[in-house]
Amino acid sequence: MMVTFVSQCEKKALNRSRRVLDAFANRIGDNTWQTVITQEGLLAVKKLLRKTASKNTAVSCHWIRSRSRTDLVWVVGNKEKFNQAGVVPVNSTKRNLLYTQIENDWKYLPLIKALVAMSALLHDWGKASALFQEKLKPSSKQSCQGDPIRHEWISCLLLNAFIKANSDKGGSDSEWLTAFSKGNIDENVLTKIAKQQERYPLSKLPPMAKLLCWLIVSHHRLPLLDDSNLKMEEADSIDSVLSLISVNWGYENNADQADQQRRINQCFHFPNGLVSNSNSWLASVKKWSKRLMNCEDLAAQALSDGSYRLILSHSRLCLMLGDHFYSSQDADGKWQENIGIFANTDRKTKQLKQKLDEHLVKVANQGLRNAHLLPYLETEPPSALVPSALKKLSPMAFRWQDKATAKIKNYHAENKDVKACFVVNMASTGCGKTFANAKVMSALSHDGNSLRFILALGLRTLTLQTGHEYRNRVGLKDDDLAVLIGSRAVIELDRQRKLDEDADSFENSGSISEELLLEEDIDYDCDIPEEGFATVLKQSRDRQFLYAPVLACTIDHLISATETKRGGRYILPTLRLMSSDLVIDEIDDFTGNDLIAIGRLIHLAGMFGRKVMISSATIPPDLAEGYFKAYRDGWRLYSLTRDASKVIACMWIDEFSSCLSSNTARNTDQATATYKEAHQSFVKRRVSNLEKQPAKRKADIAPCKDILQNYREKLNDQAVIQTKQQVYFDRCLKSALALHNNHHTVDLKTNIKVSFGVIRVANIKPCIELTQQLLMPHNTEATELRVMAYHSQQVLLLRHEQEKHLDAVLKRKEKEGEQPRALMDSTIRKHLDTIHQINTNQEKTTINNVLFIVVATPVEEVGRDHDFDWAVVEPSSYRSIIQLAGRVRRHRHGPTEQPNIHLMQYNWRALKHHHKENNKAFIYPGFEDKLQLRTHDLTALIDTEQVAKRLDAIPRIQKTAQPQPRRNLADLEHHVTHNLLTSYDSYGPASLQGYLQEPWFLTALPQKFTPFRQGPKSLKVFLVFDPDRERYVFHERNPSGDFIDREKLLGITHNLLTEQQEQRLWITRDFSLTVEKMAVEHNRSIRAVSIRYGELSFLLKESANYEYNDQLGLVVG
Repeated sequence: MMVTFVSQCEKKALNRSRRVLDAFANRIGDNTWQTVITQEGLLAVKKLLRKTASKNTAVSCHWIRSRSRTDLVWVVGNKEKFNQAGVVPVNSTKRNLLYTQIENDWKYLPLIKALVAMSALLHDWGKASALFQEKLKPSSKQSCQGDPIRHEWISCLLLNAFIKANSDKGGSDSEWLTAFSKGNIDENVLTKIAKQQERYPLSKLPPMAKLLCWLIVSHHRLPLLDDSNLKMEEADSIDSVLSLISVNWGYENNADQADQQRRINQCFHFPNGLVSNSNSWLASVKKWSKRLMNCEDLAAQALSDGSYRLILSHSRLCLMLGDHFYSSQDADGKWQENIGIFANTDRKTKQLKQKLDEHLVKVANQGLRNAHLLPYLETEPPSALVPSALKKLSPMAFRWQDKATAKIKNYHAENKDVKACFVVNMASTGCGKTFANAKVMSALSHDGNSLRFILALGLRTLTLQTGHEYRNRVGLKDDDLAVLIGSRAVIELDRQRKLDEDADSFENSGSISEELLLEEDIDYDCDIPEEGFATVLKQSRDRQFLYAPVLACTIDHLISATETKRGGRYILPTLRLMSSDLVIDEIDDFTGNDLIAIGRLIHLAGMFGRKVMISSATIPPDLAEGYFKAYRDGWRLYSLTRDASKVIACMWIDEFSSCLSSNTARNTDQATATYKEAHQSFVKRRVSNLEKQPAKRKADIAPCKDILQNYREKLNDQAVIQTKQQVYFDRCLKSALALHNNHHTVDLKTNIKVSFGVIRVANIKPCIELTQQLLMPHNTEATELRVMAYHSQQVLLLRHEQEKHLDAVLKRKEKEGEQPRALMDSTIRKHLDTIHQINTNQEKTTINNVLFIVVATPVEEVGRDHDFDWAVVEPSSYRSIIQLAGRVRRHRHGPTEQPNIHLMQYNWRALKHHHKENNKAFIYPGFEDKLQLRTHDLTALIDTEQVAKRLDAIPRIQKTAQPQPRRNLADLEHHVTHNLLTSYDSYGPASLQGYLQEPWFLTALPQKFTPFRQGPKSLKVFLVFDPDRERYVFHERNPSGDFIDREKLLGITHNLLTEQQEQRLWITRDFSLTVEKMAVEHNRSIRAVSIRYGELSFLLKESANYEYNDQLGLVVG
């Protein structure tokens, strides 16, 4: 390809870019180059330019396609130097935009800076205590003991004491700030008052004092009290929350009762004073107390209209990032003061490092730099130019995508002042929703021609798939797209890369520093320019996380922005969210408390002035409405602090139409009512269109009520339960055979009827047990089964092999009547040819039917782009039925004449515990834990006549006129979603509305009562080669990074299948053989490769024994 490079660089960037371009192309002008180059060479040029880029860099690349046509390929650096076609302006005017455009819009920035500076200068005041100073000494025996009272609480008590000593009762901020500005600090008085240990030091304070005290006390952890009585506590003001916070909210340690009082006394003994004898520190305190005094009116306004919430969020971020950054630096060798008080020690040498006054002043300076950079965070990080694939018109079947983007551009042309946007994409599965999301986000960008957003997904596998699609179909390059999934091994397997040189480094390395902001590996291939926040974030992956134009990640990595209760893990996702719009794909995959946690994240995105899109084909109305309100509440705060319109553009998109309107309501009730009405109208049109579509899925109920009737005695007897389960599994097989008869393909080579189906079960243990039963011989005339178990408790390498095979085989893009490509797969072909050979050689019954069956847990429901001929479903919820149904005929068009889905009349939990009082069957997963159903008979819980005609998401996206949550499965789910998200009269930290409307964000109670991903913690083990015993053994990695044999302790045994069972396996996997092969290919040790790819996570149950098999994974014995 022939390309032309144009440089509009300035200053030093001009010479740097010239050196790069001169090495690859011919200079045909002062700032113009031309050459013939390969795609790989062009990517190398871009990487080198990005590596040295600064704010003065601006280089465009044009592809000369023909005599009359050139295309802009990319721009490195300042895109404002070119227009959308890469054309350079012929004239320009200059003006100082620093204050007029950016900082003037941040009217509260002076208050943020003053709060950051003052809180930084006081945040570690309590470290001056005798106890803390003794603990820092290398020879101290107390270094591993927790402080009886944490240093930040002592700092808060000292500030409270200073305010009391320098204020009249009910005094204003000006009194104590004036005392600070004059340097009037009487340390003896402060110590005396602080020793009294005011129980509630954050209550009854002047306005700015309460903000300052909260910043100090929360700079390591949010206040948290383990008291469930506070779940429904109503808080109508900031004072009502602050007045509750005392030392037992996470700031005391009562471990050493014997010596407790002596150590507490040491916390309030300051032998070397309180830093006031440091001239540098005192000068900074004087300066910034005056600045803070000048912000008294701003603080009063913020506290009156609620915008203090955003101010505190920005201030705490800058403070914690400044503390994190400077704590990781070496001590300043040029620091002149020597007051004999230290702040920390060197992690490696354990020697005293930074002096306390140095630390306080330097953290304040760094915090101020962070605050100064806040306005630029919205514009500084790079965005990607829209790839050509997004610019082209979509094929006719996907033309709805172009209509949606055209509607956005027309709306923005008419409403240029409207910046807020909340989008709902409800396009059906297989309609190009993921591709459409990228198109829509490009249209929503500030210039309508760039991409900078976060794509948050629920599962790692879904994140990988989306990363593939964005690279292959959307056309994003490795320097535009970052994929974060938490494991370098997963990235290597997915991208088929070689092991890194440090592949076995964690076999010998120690524990990872607690100061890491991001521990996981990120798949992103580009250097980041050293400017702005990139100079503060020292880890390469931290900078990549922040600066990559498009970030695809599991939502777990992002939700730390609101869910982190302690430490600095929230810093990086918060910075990213401040600089990127947010897309949450498959939003409907989350249930329970996860929905509330995601509401908190959406509220934060609105508060930061970002656009938000939620995407799923099955979004319930209460979910859309609840998240709109969360977004609106956040945007209201943003508009109060900035010159931004309060109007929100609301958009709904599906494959039939799109709707975009302005929500201009002034109060919350009107806004939510308007949104609800518009959403109902859109869904009504969608339902009408869906009903006109050909029915791709129809369902029958597989009866099993007779199992209840036949087993009425000895219901707790294990033998009876086992027999009952075998009968239930036989019904599943019977349904599979019936479905196969109507939905199969005849293999032209062997004349065998072949089908690919899935049997969905709720949990891992029955998944394994059903698989084992199907692997045994059956009285299925002229029929063979090939079976595999698919669940989460499998070794990483083997699960990757399994998913890679299924992804290839279950792509059913063939036209009607064509042979599936799956029949050409080597594994499938081997099975069919072997059976055909047996048919040829034997005189008895000929095998005419082969069923390839995946026995799967809910991992199959989400994130897998699989197309099955049929499905048997053990129901857990209506949502699970719809999600699994989306895997039947997923890629194929046209109606089905016969039912291709069988729904079991009862799930196994209902049959097993039917005799128990108050038995809840639709749980784990399911919604019945919130409200018990009257029956567990599916024929009474769903409209059987309707699903026999058409099984679709209509009951999921549209409420019935008279809901019956105890008698209808879909109504139950609507009821639960309403209670979680749209119960607007709820209050307290355990509710979403309490978090949105009340100041509970000042504590960690919301995250405690409604945590994200609530449930038992999973244990991570590794199947590691033991050279001494010459076999593979499960190990656990200890905090020091060593791998310890835990197999016997955990009760894990390795079991083998019988020869008969192995013959009926769909695919056969062997961890040892695969590891040995990879070790040879990559020239690594077998042990190193097994550690790398032998990871397995499972829920550990006390006193339980486990069985492991390469084919079946790990399961409770």
